[in-house]
Amino acid sequence: MNPQLLRDFPFFEHLDDEYLAEIAKLCSERTYIKGESIFFEGEEGEELYLVISGVVQIYQDNHSRDVILSIFREGDFFGEMALLQNERARSASARTIEKSTLCILKKRDFIPLLKSNPDILIGILETALDRLRDANKLITDLTVIDVRTRIARVLLRLTEQHGVPSDEGVLIDLKLTHQHLADMTGTARETVTKSLLGLQDEQLIRIDQRKILVCNIDRLRKILDVI
Repeated sequence: MNPQLLRDFPFFEHLDDEYLAEIAKLCSERTYIKGESIFFEGEEGEELYLVISGVVQIYQDNHSRDVILSIFREGDFFGEMALLQNERARSASARTIEKSTLCILKKRDFIPLLKSNPDILIGILETALDRLRDANKLITDLTVIDVRTRIARVLLRLTEQHGVPSDEGVLIDLKLTHQHLADMTGTARETVTKSLLGLQDEQLIRIDQRKILVCNIDRLRKILDVI
């Protein structure tokens, strides 16, 4: 793969071209079609995945339904737990939302890089801790707060992760179905549809071609004030 693509990933951006070229030699590249599974919860795994293009969802099978934990796109990475622990079993599953191209680094190749450049490991650890905090918040959301508030919180989180500012508000630059949002908030698709219609009636959001524009982010945040 092109070594310069690795600069899109924060923990590689400080490396010189020669070092990036060495890492690129260790990478394999694979393209997945829309809706294709990458790995399943409970499977053994030892790979770190870097998203070159496309969109990937990380989810857990909660018996009768999926619960989406995270959504990753170009410049993101996932599968880092396989590098950070001896236990090889995946803690969640991964599947593409859109056609996606991924760079794959195996643990046996990546560990020597971490030993020679500890800054890479620090960057991965910082991200892993942030994701752990987000996961704890998600658990609280699913068990404590009402659906409308859950949806508002998810939309706000998506504006932080995938938001593009515009004169009309903040566009969540992802094509999401109502089922995706239902799986992110632990509720039924019909309930999400009703809640989104309510937010649109209040002119807090607007939906166009499956992309959500948050028109008034301050008013959307006020929904969380009642918790």
